[in-house]
Amino acid sequence: MNYSQFFQTALNRLHDERRYRVFADLERIAGRFPHATWHSPKGSRNVVIWCSNDYLGMGQHPKVVGAMVETATRVGTGAGGTRNIAGTHHPLVQLEAELADLHGKEASLLFTSGYVSNQTGISTLAKLIPNCLILSDALNHNSMIEGVRQAGCDRQIFRHNDVAHLEELLIAAGPDRPKLIVCESLYSMDGDVAPLGKICDLAEKYGAMTYVDEVHAVGMYGPRGGGIAERDGVMHRIDVLEGTLAKAFGCLGGYIAGRTEIIDAVRSYAPGFIFTTALPPAICSAATAAIRHLKTSSWERERHQDRAARTKAILTAAGLPVMSSDTHIVPLFVGDPEKCKRASDLLLEDHGIYIQPINYPTVAKGTERLRITPSPYHDDGLIDALAEALLQVWDRLGLPLHQKSLAAE
Repeated sequence: MNYSQFFQTALNRLHDERRYRVFADLERIAGRFPHATWHSPKGSRNVVIWCSNDYLGMGQHPKVVGAMVETATRVGTGAGGTRNIAGTHHPLVQLEAELADLHGKEASLLFTSGYVSNQTGISTLAKLIPNCLILSDALNHNSMIEGVRQAGCDRQIFRHNDVAHLEELLIAAGPDRPKLIVCESLYSMDGDVAPLGKICDLAEKYGAMTYVDEVHAVGMYGPRGGGIAERDGVMHRIDVLEGTLAKAFGCLGGYIAGRTEIIDAVRSYAPGFIFTTALPPAICSAATAAIRHLKTSSWERERHQDRAARTKAILTAAGLPVMSSDTHIVPLFVGDPEKCKRASDLLLEDHGIYIQPINYPTVAKGTERLRITPSPYHDDGLIDALAEALLQVWDRLGLPLHQKSLAAE
């Protein structure tokens, strides 16, 4: 039996479908973000990262780095075990209190990543609700889809951000059936925002529980960085808020926040929480420092929005196919997987600009794109250089300018 052939066949299939992923070996330089060193096959060279999820550059902030170094020096590196076996260390307890305060909730619970917090959080909650029906947005992240699937209960998909369709499903479910609505607040591939207020209205009207993923919004929106729910004044109406420490807060980990009994139930029943090692103390202290800073500092958020707006304006003025977005996400439509990958390669090799291609299954076939995420540290010169490089790549690949797509409308 040639087992290796099974795996090679699977890899060949990805190559044939133009979906095989190649990773760039990047080394970020603290204090010089978004500049980084690309360890290319031809040697090291300087590049500018235009697609990082470290949206605010907090991964290099002196307070965050200082907190990490101080804690690692004081208490060591690893957590020492699962939460039940010596892993509930004091920096972690402090971080959970900080997160609960950020979202105005009674409690929060840390996980090793945002993926795990969704996958484990959703499935555990739904399993604990008898005869639960999950109502899930059509464009929810894979981690949410996996959480819904692993719950093993009935599920229905409502059209993306379509509250009329959601209401139809809620009515059909009946008033006596327990229901869990799961959605994101900000969808990272298109940069659009969920109508959270209307979703809360429906949940309250039809007796549903709400679970909202804020991973691309925490730290970024709201007076204290509580996310879209805080910005829109509905944070107190949402039962469970989920977020990450790996994007705007520049660290690692995921979490959920909600009422004490909800969080305690997940803590007590979730395999993805119970049977894994806790986050290290240094990571927890660094995340706490980032959250505390962004609760009081608005400079990063304001500068970030300014940079995103300027990037959209410059690229649009150049005739590039910028997809419509009301947030900090700047998607650039390509519509072809091979050309999308080639555009990414040319930007990196010829212009020292790193933007990863976004192809199927992350987005639907025919809507392939480059996903640009400006930071507070992308200055006017870098934005102008980006536009110039993109125009040259577009011309070389014969890509149309001002092209509209269904995904952009």
